[in-house]
Amino acid sequence: MHIILGGTGHVGSAAAAALLRQGEPVTVVTRDAAKAAPLAAQGAEVAVADVLDVEALRGVFRRGRRAFLLNPPADPSTDTDAEERRTVDAIIAALDGSGLEKVVAESAYGAHAGERAGDLTVLHGLEEKLHRQAIPASIIRAAYYMSNWDASLETARRDGVVNTLLPVDFELPMVAPRDLGEAAARLLMEPAQKNGLHHVEGPSRYTAGDVASAFGEALGRQVHVVSTPRGHWVEAFEEMGFSPAAAQSYARMTEVTVDTTYDPSTRPERGKVTLERYVADLAGVG
Repeated sequence: MHIILGGTGHVGSAAAAALLRQGEPVTVVTRDAAKAAPLAAQGAEVAVADVLDVEALRGVFRRGRRAFLLNPPADPSTDTDAEERRTVDAIIAALDGSGLEKVVAESAYGAHAGERAGDLTVLHGLEEKLHRQAIPASIIRAAYYMSNWDASLETARRDGVVNTLLPVDFELPMVAPRDLGEAAARLLMEPAQKNGLHHVEGPSRYTAGDVASAFGEALGRQVHVVSTPRGHWVEAFEEMGFSPAAAQSYARMTEVTVDTTYDPSTRPERGKVTLERYVADLAGVG
């Protein structure tokens, strides 16, 4: 049995679906059973649990042999770094005594030691804590999620605009959730003793301009990019409902993303889903 944390999110549901397609038994962990209905219809079991309830989560882990670990995103109105470090600690605590023989964890390109850079520092902390516990662990460092552009469908369709904090011509690695799910499923089924660090990105690297072009092609209209200047990033996050602490962390994460040269320490594994295909599917284009 494979236990999938965040089993109803973009990547977790993709991992669960990939395993189910191969006839593997799956339990998805969620806080809302209704959201797991599509996976349950495909044969998945559903466990309702809060990751902060260590005993309950350990009990779910004990149902399986392998687990995919996704640290849930915190409510942006909170201090997201502090809240996400709490959930990391709870997940690590629940592994103790779980009986699992292997875990696969989702991290991010650019993960590094430090504070106040959102996922980049929080998930590095997860990596380090997994290295210090006994269960063999494989780490996926994922490129920028193509699903981060999902909210742009509405503005592209309504206004012909893709809003971003990224410079229009800044090129970065992106990846579709389906490709991350396929990678997670493969790693979960590898021998327990086979583990390590894996960078996963899509078949090409893209810019915000490429995103606008993909939406334009899918929607049959002109779409252009509106890029927020660096000096207004914190303000932009606060206007989106982020707490001051979260806005600072996300602005710092964006800054690191823009200023980093993407040269992974391991050869990147490339998925198959192009940005154009992802956007077309999002827009409902055949």
